[in-house]
Amino acid sequence: MIEIPKFQGTKEEIYTLCLKQAKALISGEKNLIANLSNLSALLNQALDQINWVGFYLFEQEQDELVLGPFQGLPACIRIPLGKGVCGNAAKDQKTYIVQDVNAFPGHIACDAQSRSEIVVPLVLEGKLIGVLDIDSPNISRFDETDKLYLEQICEALLTEIH
Repeated sequence: MIEIPKFQGTKEEIYTLCLKQAKALISGEKNLIANLSNLSALLNQALDQINWVGFYLFEQEQDELVLGPFQGLPACIRIPLGKGVCGNAAKDQKTYIVQDVNAFPGHIACDAQSRSEIVVPLVLEGKLIGVLDIDSPNISRFDETDKLYLEQICEALLTEIH
């Protein structure tokens, strides 16, 4: 099996390239699942020190998030709004950065190897679409730089599917 190397450079350089590639990948494509699939693969390739990246989609009838396209080990399929990091980020419609998931009340441990997490909500015209969820096996992996660029990638996605 051939190992493809991760992106190289500073965090900002990697994210700048990733944002550019994300926009190119989704340009002209309105299908949400296709775009989420490509973005999860891109982020998995671009980011270091992560062990899971993917999307959960909001099912309004059930008032819960349902597993969407991802890269990593099998994951929790359904997450009620207000439960765990994903459910809280979705309910509050704001990005959550959790430095130590074991210290987060009600954390849902889909993978025991995950130690920190960032969750970015996908909100279009005030309506919840889903969340981007990225886990790391390292404590304190995510910061404001991750938040800034991941929110820009999500905004590019929402603009494209709108």
